[in-house]
Parts: sequence; structure tokens; C-alpha cells
Amino acid sequence: MKKWTVIIVGAMLVCTLSFACTKSKTTRTIEEATDPTELILGQFNADSAYNFIKQQVDFGPRVPGSAAHKACRNYLIDKLRSYNPDSMIIQDATVTAFNGDVLPITNIIAGWNTNAARRVLLVAHWDTRPWSDEETDAEARMLPVDGANDGASGVAVLLEIARNMALREPNIGIDIMFADAEDYGDNSTFDQSESTWCLGTQYWIKSGMPPYRPGNMPVYGILLDMVGGRNARFHYEYYSQLDARTPTIKVWSEASNLGYSDVFVRRVGAAVTDDHIFITRAGIPTTNIIENLNEQTQSFAPTWHTNSDNLENIDRNSLKAVGETVLNVIYKEKQYE
Repeated sequence: MKKWTVIIVGAMLVCTLSFACTKSKTTRTIEEATDPTELILGQFNADSAYNFIKQQVDFGPRVPGSAAHKACRNYLIDKLRSYNPDSMIIQDATVTAFNGDVLPITNIIAGWNTNAARRVLLVAHWDTRPWSDEETDAEARMLPVDGANDGASGVAVLLEIARNMALREPNIGIDIMFADAEDYGDNSTFDQSESTWCLGTQYWIKSGMPPYRPGNMPVYGILLDMVGGRNARFHYEYYSQLDARTPTIKVWSEASNLGYSDVFVRRVGAAVTDDHIFITRAGIPTTNIIENLNEQTQSFAPTWHTNSDNLENIDRNSLKAVGETVLNVIYKEKQYE
């Protein structure tokens, strides 16, 4: 994942100012939707989310075509079904990676309150990187990534949100998509490899974006990617604040309402090639919650694409901050705005 690109300072300042100009009106909408008697909506359980990560990691690296990938596919389908969605789509397909590998993939989409006129899409990728290409040792670089953070963490938070929706249906329609083959891209260049990433999402878009039609597209989307790192801080992802301002403002404003302003930092970070770019271009403005300006690395978390992306480096506090924030956003969303 995810190509990480540094944006020059001037561009960052311009975008920050432009973003700030839209903040006042949208923040008032968020505040009006706040129920002062119920600050934290739902019952997000960080221990439950951590356990969902463990269950995925226990299968082994979920590289498309592997036995672990197939086992995790079945687990995710069964787990989502246990939370009583109104609809489920299992999209099996094959795609070809940049290096010629033919990959069996599965996109999994579940929907709640599917008759609602207003819908929001929540997304995470569930596959893992086939190579630890950020390792310094040549042999270590050939090993697949466990993907506790890069893959399993976003899925785990969305599973915990699905568990909540089985207990309390949201006012709007909510769809959860687990996208496949996000992390099989070409990491050798920054300017010519965008289309080699997010293969599952690209396939979903080319196939017509089921279950949507022109009249029932989600009003926005939220992508969760690498949301479980130690002491994670989530800056505005560059493309998100540029092309998906409404959901970006909703998420970071709600985080501030909940006391997570130190976790969701109101500062523009890096530009990241990820599933949200393709979904936004397809007509659903989607924000990306992703650690992209880590204090130590000035990019992704130190465990990114390494053998250290394991359970030992998952932080329940990061999961809790993201989970409670997103849960509040969707429960406060009104059928009509």
C-alpha cells in the first residue's frame, strides 16, 4: 500500500486554508446533530476489535491465492452474516497483478437498513502484502506481511461496528465493504504505478459497483486503513481533504467532540494511493483514516511492510479512538440533511 507522496509546503498551505474555509458551516451541522445526553453512541469494544485482529492474523498472511486467504474469506463472510445484514454480496473474481500473477479475489459487501434513501459506505481492505519490502535484510524482504495493522485493523474496527448495528440499526443505510487485493501493487515507482494497487476496488467499480444504482449511491464513504498502530495519529490525508471534504470534516470534528483531537490531528499529511481514490473518482467522495505522518518515520507507521506488523504492535487505544469516532458519525447521520 499505498504509495506515499510528499506534498510541497506551498500546496499544503493552500489546501489547509481552503479546507479551513469550509469548516465553519459543516461543523455547525455536526454540532446540531449532537445529542448532549449521549456523547458516545453505541458500545464500541476495543478488546473485541483486538480479538477480530487476532482471528485474522491467526490464519497467517492473507495473500490472495493462499490457504490463509481462503480461510479468512470464509471467516469474514460468516462473521458478517452473524450480524444480520439486510443484504450481502460475495464478489469472487480473478485479477492480474503488475507482475503477471493471477489472483483469486473476493470483495465482500454487507448492507444494513438497505431501504433507506440515504446511505454511507465504510471500507477496509482485508488482504496482506506478499512481501516485506521495507525490511533491510534481503531474506526478510521475501516474507509475507502478517498485516495486523495493514489489513486486519480496519476490518476489525468495521466488524465491531457491524456488531453494534446488529444491536441498534442506524437511521440511514450503512454498507460495509471488505476490499481484496489492495496491497499487491508495484512499490518501485511513485508516478506510474497507481493502477497496480487496489485491484479489488478497481474490479468492483468496473463491474458496476454492486449493489448501487444511479439513484441509491452513498452520499460519502469512510476508508479505514492501518488504524491500529501504537500511539497512532491520523492527519488529514491529502486527497481526502481535497476531494472528500464533507466526510473528512465530519470524522475529524466528531473525533474532537469525543476528546480525540490529539489522535485525529487537524493538519494536512501526505497523499496516499489507496482504495478511497478510486471510490471518490467513481462518484462516492471518500475520506481515508490512515496514519500517514508518523512522528518517527514522517510517513506510515514503522511496521509498514515489515515483519513487525504483528499483534505485538497493535494499540487498543488507537482502535478505540477510530471505532468510537466512526460509530458516532454514522449514528448521528440524518436520513435527510
